[in-house]
Amino acid sequence: MDRRIIYHAGKEVVEFPEVRKTKYTKDFSWGFYCTNDYKQAERWALRGNGAPIINRYLFEPKEELSILVFEEMNDEWLDFIANCRNGHVHDYDIVEGPMADDTVWNYVNDFLAGSISRKQFWTLAEFRYPTHQISFHTIKALDCLTFEGSEVLDDRENEK
Repeated sequence: MDRRIIYHAGKEVVEFPEVRKTKYTKDFSWGFYCTNDYKQAERWALRGNGAPIINRYLFEPKEELSILVFEEMNDEWLDFIANCRNGHVHDYDIVEGPMADDTVWNYVNDFLAGSISRKQFWTLAEFRYPTHQISFHTIKALDCLTFEGSEVLDDRENEK
C-alpha cells in the first residue's frame, strides 16, 4: 500500500480521529471511516443538518498492521459485512473495500433478514457500482493518519 490522501466527511473538524463504539455497527464494524473519493466525501458531508465539512488526511500504512482489503464486492465481502452488521467484532486494524450505495444496502438488509437468498442478492446487485471506504479500528491504525486540514463546503446550492 502506498501513501495517499483520504477524506472523512461530517459536521465537525476531526484533527484527532477516534474509534467510537456506537449503537449500531457499520459495514466493517466500529471504526473511523474515510474514503479516497472526494466526490463521495462531498455527498457524505452534505447529508443532514449542520455545516458540511471534509477532513483531509495523509494515510501512510505500516507493514506491522493487520489490514484486510476487498478489491470488489464478492461472497467474502458480503459475509464479512453480514457478520459485522450482526455485531461480530474482528481483529483487523484496517479494513478497506467497496461501500455499496443505498439500494444495495437495502439488498444487504434483505439478505441479513433472510428475505432474499445469496443468489438473489448477487442478481440484484450485479449492475450496481460501489464506492470506496476504509475504516480504522485501532489506535495503531489511527497513527497512520496525519491531519492535513479541513474545509467547509458551501451547501447553499443544496438547500431547496
